[in-house]
Amino acid sequence: MEFLPALDLLSTLVFALVGARIAADKGLDYGGIAFIAAVASLSGGTLRNLFLGLTPIWIVDPWIIISVLSAVLITLVFRRVTRIGKTLLVMDTLGLAVATISGSHLAFEENVSWWAAIILGLITAVTGGLLRDVLCQVEPVLLHRETIGTSSLMGAITFVALHQLEVSQTISAIAGAAIVVITRIVSIYFDLHLPKFNKQTNA
Repeated sequence: MEFLPALDLLSTLVFALVGARIAADKGLDYGGIAFIAAVASLSGGTLRNLFLGLTPIWIVDPWIIISVLSAVLITLVFRRVTRIGKTLLVMDTLGLAVATISGSHLAFEENVSWWAAIILGLITAVTGGLLRDVLCQVEPVLLHRETIGTSSLMGAITFVALHQLEVSQTISAIAGAAIVVITRIVSIYFDLHLPKFNKQTNA
């Protein structure tokens, strides 16, 4: 299997599993679970491809749809609903890392600028989770904590920098993904987050 399709397939499966589990946790019906799984796993890659003028991958690659359906089936068969915990956090972080590299890598294949490759890696990684949280009426982590956006951004910058230095594709991808995981773990463990705007009230 080629490098980019493998990344897209893996990130799709992971994001679909997380989306399906969160939807189940919110008590959605089977159709709702399938819809959230699809939105969570496909929207980031779809938006990336549209920006690049490409056909969304799920239209041309049936394995992407199969991976989403598999995630939904796994959720329904096991019927195990848990609150967001360590398992979902690990899965979501893995998906974030893979999607970040996938987005930046495809951008380079389309010969875009290095800064566009960073932005597209970020968009690919965070869009699905943002829409998933909004649709499930969960406070979007992306808008309130830095562990999603900053982790993806750091990983994309690492991958792009190594790519520009002509480091091998495999090493660049592993290093970039590792930075995503490490940044998120550290920020969660030490409760690090970006400064928030505090409204001042008149006395």
